[in-house]
Amino acid sequence: MQVRTSLIAGVCVAALISASGPHAHSQTETQSEMTSNQPVPPIAERRPVTIEQVGRTRTDAYSWLKDENWQEVMKDPSVLQEDIRAYLVAENAYTEARLEAPTAELRETLFQEMRGRIKEDDSSVPSIDGPYAYYTFHRTGGEYGVLARKPAESAFDDSVEPEILFDGDAEGEGLAYFDTGEIQHSPNHELLASAVDDKGSEIYTIKVRNLETGEELSDVIESTTGDFVWGANSDVIFWVKRDDNGRPSAVYQRILGSGEDKLIYEEPDPGFFVNIDYSGSDDYILIQTGGHTTSEVYYFDAGAKDPELTLIAEREEDVQYSVVDFDGQFYILTNADGAIDFKIVKAPISAPSKENWVDVVPHRPGTLILGLEAYRNHLVRMERNEGLPRLIIRARESGEEHEIAFPEAAYALGMSGGYEYDTSTLRFEYASPATPDQVFDYDMNTRERVLRKTREVPSGHNPNDYVVERIMAPSYDGELVPVTILRRTDTPVDGSAPLLLYGYGSYGMTYPADFRTSRLSLVDRGFVYAIAHIRGSQAKGYQWYLDGKLEKKENTFRDYIAAGRYLVGQGYTSEGKVVGLGGSAGGLLMGAASNMDPELFAGIIAAVPFVDVLTTMSDESLPLTPPEWPEWGNPITSEEDYDTILAYSPIDQVSDRPYPAMLITGGLTDPRVTYWEPAKWVANLRHDAPEAGPYFLRINMDAGHGGASGRFEGLKEAAIEFAFALAVVGKVDGVEF
Repeated sequence: MQVRTSLIAGVCVAALISASGPHAHSQTETQSEMTSNQPVPPIAERRPVTIEQVGRTRTDAYSWLKDENWQEVMKDPSVLQEDIRAYLVAENAYTEARLEAPTAELRETLFQEMRGRIKEDDSSVPSIDGPYAYYTFHRTGGEYGVLARKPAESAFDDSVEPEILFDGDAEGEGLAYFDTGEIQHSPNHELLASAVDDKGSEIYTIKVRNLETGEELSDVIESTTGDFVWGANSDVIFWVKRDDNGRPSAVYQRILGSGEDKLIYEEPDPGFFVNIDYSGSDDYILIQTGGHTTSEVYYFDAGAKDPELTLIAEREEDVQYSVVDFDGQFYILTNADGAIDFKIVKAPISAPSKENWVDVVPHRPGTLILGLEAYRNHLVRMERNEGLPRLIIRARESGEEHEIAFPEAAYALGMSGGYEYDTSTLRFEYASPATPDQVFDYDMNTRERVLRKTREVPSGHNPNDYVVERIMAPSYDGELVPVTILRRTDTPVDGSAPLLLYGYGSYGMTYPADFRTSRLSLVDRGFVYAIAHIRGSQAKGYQWYLDGKLEKKENTFRDYIAAGRYLVGQGYTSEGKVVGLGGSAGGLLMGAASNMDPELFAGIIAAVPFVDVLTTMSDESLPLTPPEWPEWGNPITSEEDYDTILAYSPIDQVSDRPYPAMLITGGLTDPRVTYWEPAKWVANLRHDAPEAGPYFLRINMDAGHGGASGRFEGLKEAAIEFAFALAVVGKVDGVEF
């Protein structure tokens, strides 16, 4: 059972230049700007293009912001067209002058505050694998993680000096961006393979190092997803290739020293992405392919070269399954046969096809099975019921089950499989919005738990200073939306407090009620922090996800607004004191909500927002478009899908509304939400609602979807967002929008 190691990384700071350039010039000034002598925002040139599809016609005035050579820009940002670069740089300069410079002192305070809550020389709990215990640590002042190991018998002996295997600080030194994918030692513990992305484009290069000599092998594997596994004999790597459109499309084999790659599997459907992993015992390697709602899995012997693949079950539309091996059989988590919240079945490894599936844990509506971990004598599953997670331990011999759960109103729970299969120890993590992360080792036989680590907050943290609540907010149609709330005990519930309302609501992703030290900087300044677990997530089961996609997507937006309005009605805040926060598909939520109910908000923070939905879902060349048609619909072929998307796509629904101030971010090399989406959105807002806002666009010119890499540089970006949130609710002296 292998553990994946990721060590995060680097950043850039936008240059401060004047708001000028070939296609970035001021055409108008709002009354407030003229009277307050504020900097004037750049106005993007309009170059209308008419688009016709499925009998519909629309106009895009800002399509020129998409570089025709965008694939190369992802690999080398320096080749970006000069007129586009000039416009983005001008937007960054405006944001710096109007937002960042006036809040510089506050941002530095916030940054130091958030940094002070981080134990700089922190380390993970060691995980034992045979003769060694592997773990990661950070140095004081270091941006990136370090992978190290000790002899297994010294795993928890701090006096034993570790052997450093991968030094993130050294590897990332001098790079504007640095991120790692998989970092894995070979099964014989003699080699280390690491995947690195230094552009933010999520295109990784794999290198292999001899751990005894420190020598790098000649094997360098380019254009990967960063996803790979070792063969059982430590002489071959199976890896996933990104094609010319950036899609994980194929699995290749590299026999070390050969310099050649052999195709093992290629996915013919551009809507399916490929990944690779070990089975529970590491006896088998799994090739998993699928889209958002459909999957297919192949397996082969982990010791094979030039392996023959065996299909477990043929793909069926809207049927998902995942696999572990346990007790000499495959145990399969699936929603087949109408099991909306999933069930567990088993099948012989020699004959794993669907006709041989036998139910082990039947479908129970309302109890969503989230995942499986297999050990030699125990099968562990994570479930969610009524919005709260729990762990269920099943003994192999007796079939007896017992549960691990916690009493708090809202909390997060996670499993960490570790390296070892033949063990009775389960490692899991627990946290709540007020309780720092705890790591436990749990004996599945005796049911005893050992607390291995509690997250330290060097500047101090008392959970009793905070209140965590879980309330149910009625939506427009009577459905109850779970909302997690964090506030200080002394923050009044009388409508006077500002409130930050986070939301996502897509792809079935459920935001955990976890502990984030950064959000305390808002909460300690009187904010209520709320997370709306809206439809499109799986907070209330898989049906909750199904009811927030495709033709039902509007439920996501209406749930979010209803949650905000309910919080106003309950006295947690007031209209015009809500700051909306969401990123990626959550940025779509921000755009839709601001179109539907702009008066609710004091401000909107939309990070890498997916706001040009109709155009993006009509562009088959983009990496994520075909795989995401099951989520959004296909407007290329369907009139109904076109009309559904058009009705909520934020860019297409911009009009002269009283929009609040907005902070909108993007990354130049982002392959998920391309930089031109937020850029086009801001251009539309300025043109159609020039008296509202203001609108601040901040494009990281050296990063992708995740923004700045490195643990401290990322905090600087958070400080900008929080300074904006504080400013729009009137908590920053001398700053008005």
